[in-house]
Amino acid sequence: MLLRRRLLLCALLPFAGTGLATELPAQPVEHPELHALAQAPSETELRATITALVGFGTRHTLSETRSGTRGIGAARRWVKARFERIGQDCGGCLEVITPSQSFTGERAPRPVEVMDVVAIKRGSSDPDRVIVITGHLDSRVTDVMDTTHDAPGANDDASGVAALIEAARLLSRQDNRATLVFAALSGEEQGLYGGKVLADYAVAHGWRVEAELNNDIVGNSRGQNGVHDNTVVRVFSEGTRSNETLKQAAYRRYHGGEVDSPSRNLARFMDRLAEAYLPDFDVRMVYRTDRYGRGGDQVPFLQAGFPAVRVTEGHEDYTRQHQDLRPGYGDTLDGIDFRYLARVTALDALTMAALSRAPAPPGAVDIKGALATDTTVSWHKVPGAAGYRVHWRDTTAPLWQHARAVGDVDHAVLEDVVIDDWFFGVSSLSADGYESPVVFPGDAGSFERSPPVAGQKSTP
Repeated sequence: MLLRRRLLLCALLPFAGTGLATELPAQPVEHPELHALAQAPSETELRATITALVGFGTRHTLSETRSGTRGIGAARRWVKARFERIGQDCGGCLEVITPSQSFTGERAPRPVEVMDVVAIKRGSSDPDRVIVITGHLDSRVTDVMDTTHDAPGANDDASGVAALIEAARLLSRQDNRATLVFAALSGEEQGLYGGKVLADYAVAHGWRVEAELNNDIVGNSRGQNGVHDNTVVRVFSEGTRSNETLKQAAYRRYHGGEVDSPSRNLARFMDRLAEAYLPDFDVRMVYRTDRYGRGGDQVPFLQAGFPAVRVTEGHEDYTRQHQDLRPGYGDTLDGIDFRYLARVTALDALTMAALSRAPAPPGAVDIKGALATDTTVSWHKVPGAAGYRVHWRDTTAPLWQHARAVGDVDHAVLEDVVIDDWFFGVSSLSADGYESPVVFPGDAGSFERSPPVAGQKSTP
């Protein structure tokens, strides 16, 4: 807490020596509507969704598709109908689509159609900018090729699907300037196929995906080691961009950026939201793409060049994951802590709302200051921004430590802040105080899917 107070004092320091006047707040604004949203997720709604999904017996990707009561096909149709009901309640605000592809692979020896169920709420003023939340609908038991035995998948991953459906219900009647996408994916257990279907769809349709929040295993608060903790959720984020080129990697190795990918700064954005609006809930940032040796549907988004994170419970119980049903084992409904799941859902809804109401992150962020005692930070302005905030921190600090609002400009000079000693970033601000994630300079931190590399050198 003492560190936070010190950081706040740093944020309130005047912007020295630049002559830039601004009426923007010197520190992040808290929004009453986000405080209300933080308390809005319904445990009753979450329970109803997971109960319905568990009721389909198995949701294995290779399972029955024609039955109305069992298998992946019935589960997909149920989710589609649920989205359609939410859309009816908001006057047709949701477009429901079912993109699909056929796959074969080690866990799909014969061609199988992998279909996602996706609800889209178009943005009011910036519809090409897209915020995505995902969870995977399919389930499994011990044998990943067992398509017939019951695989309830209550936590892995009906909990993630329940969170995104509840987020859709809550956000369906609220304003979003950017487009919101709620996606129940299939094929995760067979090879992350559902994530690829949606990432490919996003690329084909020109979506500017600013964030993908993959919720996978988010409903349990009791670890296999006996720890019971309903106050922590882990957010995994990659360190360097998955689609980084050799030239970009050479520049990054020399100038920094290993811990400042757009996904990493998205995780920091979520951490800050939790601190402001969820005082009983903490984001534990984990500097990995996923858990050790494991994977999730955020990976295809990262490979496509989109910022993405994995949201996962703080303490896992592996006796309830990928297990045949038998005494002491199995992913069943009694393993869900619905109060905990409601807190995770609140974090998701807050993140989507805050991102969609803020302007896009600044483009082309750059820094200059070699052989100087001042640092110049520059950027490209973005539509809808009323101003910008410049951030900097020690190179070994996990969170941004200092910030100054600089007005509606495209550059700022930080006097007596030596470029060699700090990491820098810029965020954009709306007139009503919503703020984008921080963007680290250069390709390493850019939120653009394929940032240009022209003009950069690997050495100064």
